[in-house]
Amino acid sequence: MSNALQQIAAVTSTNLRNMSQRAASSIVALVGIAGVVMVLIGVLSIAEGFRAVLTQSGAEDVAIVLRNGATDEMGSGLGQSQTRIIADAKDIARDADGPIASPELYVVVDVPLLRTGTTANVPLRGVGPQASKLRQGFRIVEGRTFTPGTFEVIVGRGASGQFAGLTVGSRLHWGNTDWTVVGIFQDRGSVAESEVWTDATVLQGVYNRGPTYQSMRVKLTSANALQSFKDALTADPRLNVRLFTERQYYEEQSRTLVALIRTIGSVIAILMGLGAVFAALNTMYSAVAARTREIATLRALGFGSAPVVISVLAEALLIGLVGGLIGMAISYFAFNGLRASTMNFASFSQITFAFTVTGAVLLQGLIYALALGFIGGLLPSLRAAKLPIATGLREL
Repeated sequence: MSNALQQIAAVTSTNLRNMSQRAASSIVALVGIAGVVMVLIGVLSIAEGFRAVLTQSGAEDVAIVLRNGATDEMGSGLGQSQTRIIADAKDIARDADGPIASPELYVVVDVPLLRTGTTANVPLRGVGPQASKLRQGFRIVEGRTFTPGTFEVIVGRGASGQFAGLTVGSRLHWGNTDWTVVGIFQDRGSVAESEVWTDATVLQGVYNRGPTYQSMRVKLTSANALQSFKDALTADPRLNVRLFTERQYYEEQSRTLVALIRTIGSVIAILMGLGAVFAALNTMYSAVAARTREIATLRALGFGSAPVVISVLAEALLIGLVGGLIGMAISYFAFNGLRASTMNFASFSQITFAFTVTGAVLLQGLIYALALGFIGGLLPSLRAAKLPIATGLREL
């Protein structure tokens, strides 16, 4: 065992010291792997950012009530009398202003994207007076909140940064009505920052919705009160509703798009990875060809096949490791925190988010880089190990 390890160490160290003689081909393979890792991490950071913006929007002690059978707000509808019955439930938290509950509805309005000028769908949400108390990190960061009963809106910080005309003082025309932006708000980067808010009663009138809403958002007395609250609503014959915690609702909303982004990203990475593997194969075959006589001489002196295989694989894995680390570093500084927007297929509207490069995403990129290096070095290493000694010694 000791002799085998000494052989492996000797052959591998010699091979790595001679890498400078193959610098050009090694750099080509390294750059290819780094590029693949950058693309993979970039796509995965989109999925992670989208998932994060939705999951961090949810709280366990806030519930969303929809019409029974609806999976999202778009397909839901609640009458005004139903929202009053829900607000009277004993498990809803209260303060000096009454139940902490907000009957809400929204419409999708057209707003140009800042970076392209193309039209995008943005949610215009009508909310009740208690809406801000149902968002954990809500605060006005510029201007003021809207005055109930007026055609005023406040805009999420994410939407203001991604769409044109959503700044304090701007006037916009939606639904045959002119609206004035009077404030910008933030909410810990949650999905609410992708929306425009106004008074629900005003929005009902402008869009002829009558006394109806799409959802009811309520703050529970505690997270443990959910089951009691659910039992009370489902047992009431005047209601036909279903409910989720905020966290459950947003996790369900994010599942489809996150899976889609991850699948597309994996396919792109695999296709690009094929190119990187060919570059690595070319590099390692060149390395084996340049060392044919050396390898044959070592075999003639009693060195086994395993040290030869491991030495070639070690070089390929080193190229993969360095390429992966370079790709990881560039991806982190280029993508992490970069703000963008994409379509939320659950609501058919844009949602703003930040690319999120997590440790898990970086680790996936590094593992993929090492896998590319291993695959690129495997066939050349086996060829080197199987090369007949006599044939190798005749090479010039």
